[in-house]
Amino acid sequence: MSGSFDIEAYRATLRKAIQDTQAELNGRYGTAIKDLLSLSRDEIDTITPGTTDLETYETLMKVVKEASAQNVAQAELKNRIVALGETAVAIAKKSATLAAAIGL
Repeated sequence: MSGSFDIEAYRATLRKAIQDTQAELNGRYGTAIKDLLSLSRDEIDTITPGTTDLETYETLMKVVKEASAQNVAQAELKNRIVALGETAVAIAKKSATLAAAIGL
């Protein structure tokens, strides 16, 4: 039957997502990820109101999660965040853990 749901493929996808999330949160920058996830929309909007800051926030989160899962060096993570621009740096500074870890 075309278009049938493959429960085993779905379970495998979920298992992979859980493993990826555990690697991110248990990685080098896990606490920083938790700090960034705890930021409210209002806190993010104080940096630059509008939609651009949320897009930058999402990109920053991806960069930090990837760095945590891959155990990226602090200097490299700082370079990646700085490359995202001033808004990303300002958001990153909202996490005291992240700012201290990479020297922002």
